[in-house]
Amino acid sequence: MTYLLIKLFSKIVCLLPFKMQQMLGKFIGHVTWGIVPGKRKLMAIENIVLALGVEELEARQIAKHSWTRFGKMLIEVMVFPKLKKDINCYVKIEGRENIDKALDYGKGIVLPTAHSGNWELMGGALALNGYPIVGVAQKQANGDMDRLINEYRALVGIHVTYKNGVREMIKMLGQGSVIALLMDQDAGRDGIELEFFGRKASCPQGPAFLARINNAPLLPTFITENSDGTHTITIKEPFFVTKTENKQEDIKKTTEKLTRMIEEHIRKHPIEWFWMHNRWKQR
Repeated sequence: MTYLLIKLFSKIVCLLPFKMQQMLGKFIGHVTWGIVPGKRKLMAIENIVLALGVEELEARQIAKHSWTRFGKMLIEVMVFPKLKKDINCYVKIEGRENIDKALDYGKGIVLPTAHSGNWELMGGALALNGYPIVGVAQKQANGDMDRLINEYRALVGIHVTYKNGVREMIKMLGQGSVIALLMDQDAGRDGIELEFFGRKASCPQGPAFLARINNAPLLPTFITENSDGTHTITIKEPFFVTKTENKQEDIKKTTEKLTRMIEEHIRKHPIEWFWMHNRWKQR
């Protein structure tokens, strides 16, 4: 029933003009902000103050925007059936030459990114532009939601694999695919302890690990929202993991470099990052 209702909702939203879709997304975001647990809000505000050095009032505004933007993100995913027809009118790609250059190496690509901006839209836009995107996803506890989001990813050309599918990632990397990995959340005991906004945090080492195995280029990529509601994808210069006899040190240095790049992006676009996640949980 949940699956069918959301599919119906998607069809209705696709019929709406762009401005009404935007208004609906904002409305959903603001309404749901009211049900976010107070403890979660306070945690986000505290982390923003510590990370960015801003006053509490500004931190509250950043935390609220960090959540409410998910309303628009939801709507943008729901209109994938419509967006895929004219995606380049909605999403601009800067640095396309960098992804083309990286693919020319013939080793596949590891594309590290963050929960900043609409990362689902970023993957879809790249896939619709002909790039072989593999999205590494977390399996949802709700089977209907998992099925639905994966259907919409497939609709725009994204191949989905789950986080535990490391063998499949390595195989597809060898076939020249672009493995997109979100690497800005707490990695628990499997991560590498590094500084993130001046505090120790457990950082995912998956991107560096995969890139080192296949000698594949790393291609940090981010998406930001423009003032008119459209989006811009920024693709950075590709680089490789430096290989020495010390595998773990190679992975650590590369993970640290990627973590610094993510931190720099968040400082520029703080309201677009997901501050509701307890990034410093495993300290």
